[in-house]
Amino acid sequence: MKSFRLLAPVLLGAMVSVAGCSSSDKEEKAVLANMGAQQLYDRAKQSMEVGNFSAAAQTLSALDSRYPFGPLSHQVQLDLIYSYYKSGKNEETLATIDRFIRLNPNHSDVDYAYYMRGLTNMESDSNLFQELMNIDRTDRDPSKSRAAFEDFRRLIQQYPDSKYAADAKQRMVHIKDRLARYEIAIARFYMRREAYVAAANRGRYVIEHFPNTTQVQQALEIMVSSYEQLGLTELRDNAMKTLKLNYPDSEFIS
Repeated sequence: MKSFRLLAPVLLGAMVSVAGCSSSDKEEKAVLANMGAQQLYDRAKQSMEVGNFSAAAQTLSALDSRYPFGPLSHQVQLDLIYSYYKSGKNEETLATIDRFIRLNPNHSDVDYAYYMRGLTNMESDSNLFQELMNIDRTDRDPSKSRAAFEDFRRLIQQYPDSKYAADAKQRMVHIKDRLARYEIAIARFYMRREAYVAAANRGRYVIEHFPNTTQVQQALEIMVSSYEQLGLTELRDNAMKTLKLNYPDSEFIS
């Protein structure tokens, strides 16, 4: 009973807090319902200016729903994309981007939409906790990175003069290295399983598709080791020759 008495105020406070939040949400929706298009947009911009992107997204979403074809509609959608992205709502961001591109394929800011799509997919591939804890998870599924690479490639191909093109190119370099590291992680897994053919194939894939990344040395070393295990002397010697030529300090060179 004593424990319950001590806990009761805490539980009551939590219940009041939840009820307060619920009431606050209802009040906020009521306020938004009584605003016109320009008032809603001004409110959203104020939220964005102070960094409250979650509130901005809520207001912009309401504005977009009520005035989907108004004079502010295109800018509202673009701001909504950014607000969702800054709020960490990646699925909502992608859905809004895809809708904008589908409905406005010739809009002057469609390059921005593709750029934000790439950024969002890159963000979806990252794991802040693992990065903070310095946990290496290069073996995680890279499908979002591949999607981001395609988004940036499309941007550069279709809009080479876009002000986002230069940054997109730099991000593609980073993504290539990410994809190469994934291939190396899988190759090492195969090595541990003594699946040397599969390991060598992964190494060769890195050489062929990601030749300008930081993972080429490891790919060559895996190929040398795998071919050695398989007794494929000619292939081993060719890989070793390339390794000696480009990475003379490799510990694999005898």
